[in-house]
Amino acid sequence: MVKNPRTVAIAAALALVLSACGGKDQPQGGEMPPPDVGVVKVQPGDVPLQKDLVGRLAAFRSADVRARVPGVLQRRVYEEGSDVKAGQVLFLIDPAPLQAEVGQAQASLASAQANYANAKAAADRARRLAPEKFVSQSDLDNAMAAERSSGAAVKQAEAALANARINLGYATVTAPISGRANQQQVTEGALVGQGTPTLLTTVDQIDQLYVNFSLSVTELEQVRRAQTTQGDSKVTVVLPDGTPYERQGKLDFSGDVVDPSTGAIALRALIPNPDKTLLPGTFVTLKTVLGVTPNAYLVPQAGVQRDAKSAFVLVLGSDGNVARKDVVADRQQGGNWVVTKGLAPNDQVIVSGVQRAQPGKPAKVSPADAAGKTAGDASKAPAAKAAGEEPAKKD
Repeated sequence: MVKNPRTVAIAAALALVLSACGGKDQPQGGEMPPPDVGVVKVQPGDVPLQKDLVGRLAAFRSADVRARVPGVLQRRVYEEGSDVKAGQVLFLIDPAPLQAEVGQAQASLASAQANYANAKAAADRARRLAPEKFVSQSDLDNAMAAERSSGAAVKQAEAALANARINLGYATVTAPISGRANQQQVTEGALVGQGTPTLLTTVDQIDQLYVNFSLSVTELEQVRRAQTTQGDSKVTVVLPDGTPYERQGKLDFSGDVVDPSTGAIALRALIPNPDKTLLPGTFVTLKTVLGVTPNAYLVPQAGVQRDAKSAFVLVLGSDGNVARKDVVADRQQGGNWVVTKGLAPNDQVIVSGVQRAQPGKPAKVSPADAAGKTAGDASKAPAAKAAGEEPAKKD
């Protein structure tokens, strides 16, 4: 079949037009198009230094109840596990030997007083006769010395009697503080107080409790940098079953000596326990705000990268090009890194499509993020919320 020359020319022209149109869609020189990225716009704010720490409850005050005199334990007066008042009787020790010692001390005092009366009378007589030379100076001196010696013996006997009465009082063992009296350690009929004071029980004051915990040196430095005020640091206690305790406590003590075995520093919080529902020895979790980091940025975890040099983020500049910024990000909060150096207000930090973005190369915000989400003022946007704002991305 013979083709029409005019038809062939039209077909060739159409092919050239289609080829030219298709070429416009291809990047010149074979370059890839700018990758789509998701960004968050960051703003500085005050970021609380929040810590979850494991601690152990301890009694506000704990006193050992010991037998201070030797004897046989006769009776336990209190009920184990009950609350007692300071001065309340807890135990009775056989008082008979101690009563005998009191009687002996009383007799010794009476003898000393009689000797003193005799010596004083002799000394008075010698003082009256000495001026008339009826007694020698030596006899006068001896009489006066005997008077002083017998007077000292009276004081010694009085002290011995007082000590015997004190020991007799120790036969009635009382609570040194108000609190909860624990299990007795010695049964009735046992010989106690021989040589060393025997532990009978302990009394714990638990209407307040300490929570003992520790921080590493690095964490403590973060706390010191974040402590901008001298106010009390509040703590919330979470019980072993995950239930938050209804009453808040406060940071009570911070040590300044590093434990060489753990490399940690001891801290302590004080919490109220008026209902006495919490017990010493229980392990709990402390949620505490130990300070505030001012002018910090919350950046989602996906936006912070690390290499051998430092931590860094990729930001999208106003010219549409990607730039690297080295940052200081030494702690996390929720799903975010807390960045204290390296960023500026309104920086657009790339948080999705990070692997495709290259410093110095252009990138474009994906349509889902064209408005530019904001990581936000940290004082207004909780960490958990900021972490949930990771933009959608298109591959």
